Amino acid sequence: MEQAFTRGGFFSKERITAGPGFNRWMVPPAALAIHLCIGQAYAFSVFNKPMTQLLGISESAPSDWTIPQLGWIFSIAIVFLGLSAAFAGKWLEEVGPRKAMFVAASCFGGGFLVAALGLHLHQLWLVYFGYGVLGGIGLGIGYVSPVSTLIKWFPDRRGMATGMAIMGFGGGAMIASPLSLQLMNAFKSDTSMGVTETFVVLGIVYFIYMCIGALAVRIPAADWKPEGWTPPVQQNAMISRNHVHIDRAIKTPQFWLLWWALCLNVTAGIGVLGQASLMIQESFQGMITAAAAAGFVGLLSLANMSGRFLWSTVSDYMGRKRTYSTFFVLGTILYFLVPGMGTGGHVTLFVLFYLVILSMYGGGFSTVPAYLADLFGTRYVGGIHGRLLTAWSAAGVFGPVLVNYIRDYQLQMGIPRSDVYIYTMYVMAGLLVIGFICNMMIRPVAAQHHMEADNTAGAPIPVGAK
Repeated sequence: MEQAFTRGGFFSKERITAGPGFNRWMVPPAALAIHLCIGQAYAFSVFNKPMTQLLGISESAPSDWTIPQLGWIFSIAIVFLGLSAAFAGKWLEEVGPRKAMFVAASCFGGGFLVAALGLHLHQLWLVYFGYGVLGGIGLGIGYVSPVSTLIKWFPDRRGMATGMAIMGFGGGAMIASPLSLQLMNAFKSDTSMGVTETFVVLGIVYFIYMCIGALAVRIPAADWKPEGWTPPVQQNAMISRNHVHIDRAIKTPQFWLLWWALCLNVTAGIGVLGQASLMIQESFQGMITAAAAAGFVGLLSLANMSGRFLWSTVSDYMGRKRTYSTFFVLGTILYFLVPGMGTGGHVTLFVLFYLVILSMYGGGFSTVPAYLADLFGTRYVGGIHGRLLTAWSAAGVFGPVLVNYIRDYQLQMGIPRSDVYIYTMYVMAGLLVIGFICNMMIRPVAAQHHMEADNTAGAPIPVGAK
């Protein structure tokens, strides 16, 4: 077993380096297998109500867990997603995607099993540790592990390549939600809500499918390039042919400007995503039923998923900086227009505007790896991407807090429920203006941060580090 993790072993980069004639289109399905599994995180809310009745079964018992207590499970998972992506990114570049994917599968699948034990023993801390900590680590490593590989296989279509995989994270909930409900119904009995058994099955199934992705993944040889493709002679100033070391990248202004651009774009979208059902019902009181609101949430999920592929592909033609500028300009306009759609009773336009907003929310995630590759090169893009994802963790706190607290303050001031989101939308528009400014300030990385080849060892080192 030890040999498998050492140089030349089963999990080594040497073992998964593709030979001549390998079809690069075999790699996106491997990446998609990972992201479709970890995308289950967006469907975790289906367990909330059943987990409040684990003891009472028909209704919550006094010793059952509450929704606020359960809400921390998802929050912990997202925090550890960002932390693990940040800290494991550099390790990922050293060991390669197969080993990283296997570790992600072990943590994510194992997290379900540990959480199942916590459910069986009714120990909430075990659920926090299982799904939140272990599962969150699996989420983070699994999220970034295919990204740099895809970018290296598709230097001619970086945006499209990352969009194919990251689209799976947005769409994973569409599989996980009905699957989880069917499993809970199948296992439910007079003495069980079926949640524990469902966690066990999901943990095993996700581990197997993620391992299939790990087995299928390959990396290109160092000198490989697509047949018939040569880098354009007229190089885009925003696309570097040089590489920046991961430790050097986070010291550049470009990294932090892009960090804030992603954070602000996600903050605006995730705040709406978390309150979508309640928001549309309160904005159109008496017009929108709970069932219709659920349909609205489903449409937003589709927009989130499709936007990840659409916008990242568009960025191959528009450029990453212009694509992000589009997110901020169009998003600001739509956030200013949305309140008028609510007060005017224009349900169709209200829904349409939010579908576009959520498509750009998803597009921000899928476009940013290619943006990083353009700025910092491809050698350490997986690790740099991992560190940038801490912006997601921060936005996961900022967005919901802004929406929830502004709403509650408005209600305390006596504002009608149909109008409580007006000020919130204006705040979100203001955040996007700041994001636009950050994006416009991004320039090519200065040559002093680039790496050069060490003639004796053949390994890139930071310029000036000799």
